[in-house]
This record gives sequence, structure tokens and C-alpha cells, in this order.
Amino acid sequence: MSLGERPPFRYDGRMPYRICGNTGLKLSALSLGFWHNFGGSSPTSEQSEMIHTAFDAGVTNFDLANNYGPPYGSAETNVGKILSQMPRDEFLVSSKAGYDMWPGPYGRGGSRKHILASLDQSLKRTGLEYFDIFYSHCFDASVPLEETLGALDTAVNQGKALYVGISSYLTEQTKEVLEICKSNGLVKPVIHQPNYSMLNRWVEGNLLNFCDKNGIGVIAFCPLFQGLLTDKYLDCIPEVSRARIQDSPLRKNEISEQNIRVIEELNNLAEKRGQTLAQMALAWVLRTDQVTSALMGASSVDQINNNVEAVKNLSFSPEEEEQIDKIVAKINLPKSLWASEA
Repeated sequence: MSLGERPPFRYDGRMPYRICGNTGLKLSALSLGFWHNFGGSSPTSEQSEMIHTAFDAGVTNFDLANNYGPPYGSAETNVGKILSQMPRDEFLVSSKAGYDMWPGPYGRGGSRKHILASLDQSLKRTGLEYFDIFYSHCFDASVPLEETLGALDTAVNQGKALYVGISSYLTEQTKEVLEICKSNGLVKPVIHQPNYSMLNRWVEGNLLNFCDKNGIGVIAFCPLFQGLLTDKYLDCIPEVSRARIQDSPLRKNEISEQNIRVIEELNNLAEKRGQTLAQMALAWVLRTDQVTSALMGASSVDQINNNVEAVKNLSFSPEEEEQIDKIVAKINLPKSLWASEA
């Protein structure tokens, strides 16, 4: 079978697809992100195998940003080369602009200059004609929101994006986004990408409810809390894990003895459910239809094969939910690096 040829099992019903907000766009319940592990000077055979493995399991949404790597931009280049071997109309590709990307005053932020320049650079690196979804990666208080949203509107009108989204915007900022789009006739974001997991629940209540009521899909990033909600930290900190990588968002004080005990309790519950801890953590995020997709990262084919099994059981009994709430209440974590309304 040639690369990109559709295997008979890709769409056999194992992977659920959920409607994104009030659009006709469907996202696979699990999406594959390229924040880490897809950088480097050229795509590797393992990177290619991971993407094809996810795709053949029914994962059809691939998530990039301009500065994913390392180094910045390399994930877009590598992933673009791999995706060029696959049937473009069978998957979604997203990218983002807003965080630090290049030197000088225009290398980050929400200005029209940065957003549209970054979009063009990202399309060039990936070799794509358009992104299915293009995001404002973060709220920029120094730029009028009308300008940021106007740039996203231009991206759609120029045919460089089919849809637009926002990431890590607070609830009040998201409300303002919709008000501005409505009053100015701008293309409305169809999806919000916040940090959401068992250990970071800031979106529950206000943001999830607002998005649900206003036809905005939600794709959760870091549902595994950068690997903490897996079995990799139960015994020790692996030398190759993200906790050992300089400037990793997973900070070493998050891997305390107290927190490991919490992870062990969650792992025991997962085993009773017939799942790995990672599978249960992904399923937990997807237990509500207010979440369109959960964005998983991976560093191996085995991790992807394990993670996609999460969709076999997305239901939690009231007793299981109560038990999870009691367990995670004992964890001691520093304030989130991303948006938080707590």
C-alpha cells in the first residue's frame, strides 16, 4: 500500500468525529499536536511513522504553530513534507501566530503585521495552499482586538484559511471577540483551544458553557499535562522526558513526591477501568460533548497506539468522577503557565 492510500480500517468507526461548534466541520475526537518531538533539520522516519499511524487510526486533525520545533518553524517544515505524501482532502491542518517567532517588534503579538506575515511564512514552510484552521495563539493586550480579528478575517477572505480560532483567551476576552466580530461583520472564530486536563480545570463552567451556547468548538491542549498524567513518572523522571528538557513547560516542582502519590492513585483507578492512565486522562477530557477534540502529543508510535485506545470508553460513572475529584484535590501544582481564571 502506497503512502496516503486509504487502508480499509481508517474509517471503520473506531474514531468518533464531533461537530465543531455550529459549523459543518467535524474533528476527530483525538487530534495530534506537534509542539514537541517534530523539530530538527529534516523529518525522520519515526516522525513520519507517528503521523501515518495516527492518520490510519482515524486521527484527521493535525495541529501546528509557527514556533513549534525546536528550532522555531522546523515542525511546520517537517510535518509539511510528511503530509505532502498524504491525501490533503482527508485531513485538517491548523497553525497559529502570536507567540515569539522572530526578532524585532513584529516577531510576536496580535498585530496585523505579525499575524499575516506569520501566516504567509507558515504556509511557505508547510508547502500548503491554505490552513483549515488558523489561530490567534494568545491574547495581546497591547493591540486592539479589532486589529487581531481583522487580520484573521483577512486570512479567510484571501483563501489562506478556511476557518479561524483563538487559543488561551479568557472567558471575558472570548465574549469580547464575538461582540467585535458581530458588530464589525468579521469572520467569527469557530474553535477555542484552551489548556484543559484533570489537573487544570480553569475552563469548566464559564468558558466551556459560553463556547457551547455560542456555537464555538473547544479543542483541549495538554490533556495529559505534559506527560504527568501518564505512567512515565510513576517510578522516576526518565532522562529523556520533558522534565529534563531545559525550558520545558513541565517544571520539576510539579513532579514532587506528593504529586506522584496522586498520580499513582489515578493510575490505580485507570486500571480498574481497564485503561492506562493516559487513556483515562484523554477520555476524561472528552467525557463532555462541550469538548470537540483532545489534542495529544507523542514521542513514539507506541504512545499513539496506546492513546487512540482511549476512545473505546469515554463514559465515567458519577462515582468515578467523584473519586477523581477527591484524588486530584490533593495535588499541589504551581500556577498555570497558560490562561487561568482562578
